[in-house]
Amino acid sequence: MNPKNLIAVCTAILSATSFVCAQQTDVVGNTSQDSTTLQSNNKVLANVAPIKIDGQLVALSKTESGTYQLQDLEEARKYDSLWLKELHSNADLFSDMLLEIQNGSDQDSIFEIDLPTDTLKARLAKMDEKTPFKVTYNASLESVIKSFLTRRRDLMQRMMTASQFYFPLFEQELDNQNIPLEIKYLAIVESALNPKAQSRVGAKGLWQFMYATGKMYGLDVSSYVDERHDPIMATKAASKYLSKLYEIFGDWDLALAAYNSGPGNVNKAIRRSGGYENYWNIRPFLPRETAGYLPAFLATMYIFEYAEEHGLQYKKADRPYFDTDTIHVKNLITFDQISKLVNISTEELEMLNPAYKLNIIPKVEGKNYVLRLPTTKIGQFVSNEEEIYAFVKKEMDSLEKPLPSMITAQDQIRYRVKSGDYLGKIAEQFGVGVSQIKSWNGLRSNDLRVGQRLTIFPRKPYVAASSTKNSTSKTSSTASNGSKVHTVQSGDSLWTISKKYPGISIENLREWNGISGNNLKPGTKLKLCDCSS
Repeated sequence: MNPKNLIAVCTAILSATSFVCAQQTDVVGNTSQDSTTLQSNNKVLANVAPIKIDGQLVALSKTESGTYQLQDLEEARKYDSLWLKELHSNADLFSDMLLEIQNGSDQDSIFEIDLPTDTLKARLAKMDEKTPFKVTYNASLESVIKSFLTRRRDLMQRMMTASQFYFPLFEQELDNQNIPLEIKYLAIVESALNPKAQSRVGAKGLWQFMYATGKMYGLDVSSYVDERHDPIMATKAASKYLSKLYEIFGDWDLALAAYNSGPGNVNKAIRRSGGYENYWNIRPFLPRETAGYLPAFLATMYIFEYAEEHGLQYKKADRPYFDTDTIHVKNLITFDQISKLVNISTEELEMLNPAYKLNIIPKVEGKNYVLRLPTTKIGQFVSNEEEIYAFVKKEMDSLEKPLPSMITAQDQIRYRVKSGDYLGKIAEQFGVGVSQIKSWNGLRSNDLRVGQRLTIFPRKPYVAASSTKNSTSKTSSTASNGSKVHTVQSGDSLWTISKKYPGISIENLREWNGISGNNLKPGTKLKLCDCSS
């Protein structure tokens, strides 16, 4: 076929779907039928439908193994790669945004702008007319806006590029909860649109959920999954949380302040201000980061509204989030396997599925985990699920090492204080802060009494005492010399064994049993004490 005709065909297809083909190298067999077969190592894995023009297969080339591949347009592949890189690069901007909020505009500008105060006042007044937020001029807001337009100009331009990917999904979820659509700018302030963002205190994701707050609003956290990193799940949770905060304060400015520092800190600031309920009046009494929070939000809103007037430029994205779709995964599968079977890079899978911590989508009873793919890849996966899962099972069965066990952190537990317990010890055990335990239980001091019950939202997987007792009774025994031993079971690791026996560390197990690595063989008996002493 004439190359010009081929280019025209591909261009028409791209225009019809408004989608840039991403690494479209679907392997097909050499057949004249409408349905051809995807082959790997001469084994049939999937069926795909090749493009036909005038009854002929087009854009095919033969590989060394004898299979055939659809050829992609090099410019499309190159552009797609650059767009993916742009989204990944936002990881570097999270700390920049955080520093800007905390420190303000106390450095010299590196870019001159022409923004008279009177012009800014007029523009803010226009914005105030069409938003429920109180967009009024003050010197602090002007300082932040000019800082964003000068020292953080590149950050703002890159946020405009990335926003094309995330804002459509934000707007849909915000609209579902009847929340102002301008809240979408909050994700820029919170995370610089980086779904993998993590703060120094443990807040994660686009909307920076702390562990306990995320659990309260239905975000699952386990050894495999952290839904705080999932754009859609986290946006649903953020919408519900913000809606609840607005019910409490009846003011969107205060709701945002509470989202950042907690309702308690906003209430304290209201009291310390003498009863004022306007953000700008209570601002001096808020934590430093929260004091810079709303100005950063309003400055971001202004810059997006008046980007053209300030000559801000950004890259046009040909892959918005809605040009992707999801599949409910029926069995455990890894990103590497998906990458091989549907010809998509693991980097793109990570970007589209950031909630999976180990690049593994698990199979858990009662849970529905999904895989997000570009729409051009969905058909391949759905049409060939049986073959895909059969391939995955065969590959899993051949692995030398088992995959990590699925350990889920419970939403909430009631912990009974034991002799020798103190808040720091309990906090470390569950991966939380002392202040969090005190807040959850209304404690005013660090004093505890034996038998006291504490409500805790653990960040570390927690095994109840009863299940631990049952587990150890089956696997521990007494050696002839009177020392205790543990019989290694399938799935055991040094970490899980150390957790079953209070006071025994991984290093203890290694030292007492002459172990240098991490591999354990089922049936091995491990000493649970220094029997030489």
